[in-house]
Amino acid sequence: MNISYVTTYNANDIHNWSGLGYMIAKALEGQNNHIDYIGNLTSSPNIEMYLRKLYFKVLGKDFDFGREIHTAQQYARQISPRIKANTDVIFSPGTIPVSLLETNKPKVFYTDATLAGMIGFYKYLSNLSSVSIKHGNFLEQSALDSCQLAIYSSDWAANTAIKHYGTNPEKVKVVPFGSNLDSEKSIDDIKLLISQKSRQECHLLFLAVDWERKGGDLALQITRSLNEQGVKTILHIVGIKELPFDKIHPFVRTHGFVSKASKEGKDLMNELIEKSHFLILPTRADCTPVVFSEANSFGLPCITTEVGGIPTIIRDGINGRAFSLNAAPESYAEYIESIFSDWNLYADLALSSFNEYESRLNWNVAGKTITRLMADL
Repeated sequence: MNISYVTTYNANDIHNWSGLGYMIAKALEGQNNHIDYIGNLTSSPNIEMYLRKLYFKVLGKDFDFGREIHTAQQYARQISPRIKANTDVIFSPGTIPVSLLETNKPKVFYTDATLAGMIGFYKYLSNLSSVSIKHGNFLEQSALDSCQLAIYSSDWAANTAIKHYGTNPEKVKVVPFGSNLDSEKSIDDIKLLISQKSRQECHLLFLAVDWERKGGDLALQITRSLNEQGVKTILHIVGIKELPFDKIHPFVRTHGFVSKASKEGKDLMNELIEKSHFLILPTRADCTPVVFSEANSFGLPCITTEVGGIPTIIRDGINGRAFSLNAAPESYAEYIESIFSDWNLYADLALSSFNEYESRLNWNVAGKTITRLMADL
């Protein structure tokens, strides 16, 4: 299948959009599809947009250039002449670039959320101006109305497309994201890793760049609660450049920001994941973090919250557990202690976590599923 792969950025650069644009393209290429990259799109705000931004700034509201109709029109004009005659499908890991693109080719997009699902959910989208919301929803609606297939990484995102935009459920599909840190491990490798983990000291891994939104403070409280319960526990913090506290607690190990792009960074990340017993991410707002798939690829169970699209990825008792947003630190601690203190139970959870990665949370499965869905158009 010949696919025109549309992104505003360079999809061959793994640093863009947490590497997702890159990994999705490679997953499609892995299914013998030919990818024609259409990227590095540019946009220039017009005078009216600048005036509106100034006006809403005075009102204390955010005006988003990226969700303006003028911006989407500029993208469409750049994309159209770059679509080759032999293209079978126009595919984008996002809605805005193809929202106003007029073509006789089938349009497909694959993303993790709708604008309606994000407003009031993510802080940076909680203060949008009325115009940005109106125009953003118009572009979202246009993308959904004009596409032949709308693929989302979670049931939560898919349901918002159907509920808020009235999209035909028949063309809305769910395909979870894979892992951007594939371990390439076998079940025997995972069994060996489990046998090598400490049974006297529980290691929790907090892996994020946003301390507040990802629930770093709660991870700290959970670790403290475990130690108070008599379970010696170490919290490894990765990704946070500057912690919001001066005194480093005795049960905390800070590793700063670790780049997976470098060999040293990747080796350290692998070492920490292999050493840890649980990934802990009590996030307050998230779509479908790929870090869960990454953890599961090492047989690492995930402790998190049931927000956004996470319940599609984390299945209670299978590859971790998702708690309610108002769950107390003690509830998390009691659950972790109950699993850690029963090594057979922990080993079973770790193995089933790896099975979740192998069976549905990897890019090979995602690539196969998306290719099959597009072939049926």
